[in-house]
Amino acid sequence: MADSYLGVRVDILRRSQNPDGGWSYYKGKQSWLEPTFYGALVLHGEPAADRAWSLIKAWQQPDGSWPPTAGTAISSSVTAFCLTLANIRGEVDGAYLKGLAYLLKTAGTESELWRRGLARFGLVDPGRNLSLKGWPWNLGTSSWVEPTAHTLIALKKTFALLPAPELTERIQSGEALLLDVRCKDGGWNYGSAWALGEDQRSYPETTALALMGLQGRPEAGTSVDLAQRSLTTTASTLARAWITIALRLHGVAVPAVSNRPDGPGSPDLMIVALEALGAADGNHGFLKTEKA
Repeated sequence: MADSYLGVRVDILRRSQNPDGGWSYYKGKQSWLEPTFYGALVLHGEPAADRAWSLIKAWQQPDGSWPPTAGTAISSSVTAFCLTLANIRGEVDGAYLKGLAYLLKTAGTESELWRRGLARFGLVDPGRNLSLKGWPWNLGTSSWVEPTAHTLIALKKTFALLPAPELTERIQSGEALLLDVRCKDGGWNYGSAWALGEDQRSYPETTALALMGLQGRPEAGTSVDLAQRSLTTTASTLARAWITIALRLHGVAVPAVSNRPDGPGSPDLMIVALEALGAADGNHGFLKTEKA
């Protein structure tokens, strides 16, 4: 395995883990929660993943959320990663429930009552259905496609253990939001499909992320086809990594990519981890969800 596409990336992650148990985006830099989450998924079952989890647990804040890195008092969307990882590790405890409560009470500010009132009377045109609740990057801001997709994965995995009505409501609203902001070409950009009087174009990486959040929804079919085509045309290594994972989660064929690096590839450790997850024998199944 050491010389395989997956093995090369696993070896890089083993050698680049920080002394505190986390990973940065680039070797030798400060640990961040996002690459630490993906590194822990790739190395699940190894002591390195246990050290990563110990670090992540220590970062939880009093309100139940997690910050993007140590030393920042920010309630962030990375909380979803922590719930997903805890679920995979079978550690559904009080800390987990505090994080879940934070996610359930958090929504994008665009769904606040006064904003919906302005839209109802035609005073603003938000380009989306404001009655649908997604999730923001940080508390007190608008919802976006990527944090909504990550949170849907966390809540769907939670629903398999704790099938509560409030989970069903937020999952259905989040999925409906993603479908509502889908671009005309069938993909997704980072926010709304329409802004400032113009249709917005989609991006392959955010299309893949939305598809990960919409696992189990038949309406995602045409977007899966778009993602398959995008895999062979995009030059972005991040986009290719996300698309590969999304296609595997939807159970469809991953087209051969002639420009996929067989060697170490990107110096960005999160991309390395995502490429490892998306490998045919990688741990992408940890992100698999069922329809709630």
